[in-house]
Amino acid sequence: MKKPKDYIIFPLDVASKNEAKRYVELLSESVGMFKIGLELFIRSGPDIIKTIHSAGPAEIFLDLKLHDIPATVFRATERIALLGVQYTTVHCAENRRMLEAAVEGSRGKVGILGVTVLTSVSADDIRDAGFLPEFHSDPSRLVIKRAAMAQKAGCAGVVCSGQEAAAMKEKFGAEFKVVTPGIRLQGAAAAEDDQQRITTPEQAVAAGSDYLVIGRPIRDAADPRAAALAIAEKIEEGIDAKILFKHRFH
Repeated sequence: MKKPKDYIIFPLDVASKNEAKRYVELLSESVGMFKIGLELFIRSGPDIIKTIHSAGPAEIFLDLKLHDIPATVFRATERIALLGVQYTTVHCAENRRMLEAAVEGSRGKVGILGVTVLTSVSADDIRDAGFLPEFHSDPSRLVIKRAAMAQKAGCAGVVCSGQEAAAMKEKFGAEFKVVTPGIRLQGAAAAEDDQQRITTPEQAVAAGSDYLVIGRPIRDAADPRAAALAIAEKIEEGIDAKILFKHRFH
């Protein structure tokens, strides 16, 4: 059975393998998954994946956000499928053929997640990129459109904000995975932030998110392990709220 801590994906957004290893050893029993992004993968390569596997039970989310011609994406996901990771990401911003190539290349060994609209992107950014008013007036429409393309291509799920999680589950079903970045704690002090569409852990889980990418609230805490455990308690509140909602209306 999935535990509250299993919802937490901790991003290893650090500059060195040694620093990443420190967080892995500290949190491997307190989070469900570690996210390896471009910076760390470029610096450390597949070795960091071996380090995580040897540290404990946490799984791996290889967040490379592939975006290229279908043939290149196919070959890239073929290689990723050999690394023993749970999920990897491909942008939905190009075409369905690229997503289909990623799914085909994965050969069922790694879940392909479509990146819909980054949580750092605002409505103004969407307008400035030349999208129609129907999309920049309501960014969730663009998220849903791209998620539909990802599902048709055979993707395991999508990456989207917690604000769109409920719509994802309603339109695409419970098995379509929703990974949510842009998680911030209720009452946290305002700070410079590159995230635009944010939610709390309990809000995101109650809305239907399957995984939460939670970095700063854990990394910046005086005791990261204790922070992860506290967040797991908040996630449990969200699970309880979701169950209560289902019982009330079904």
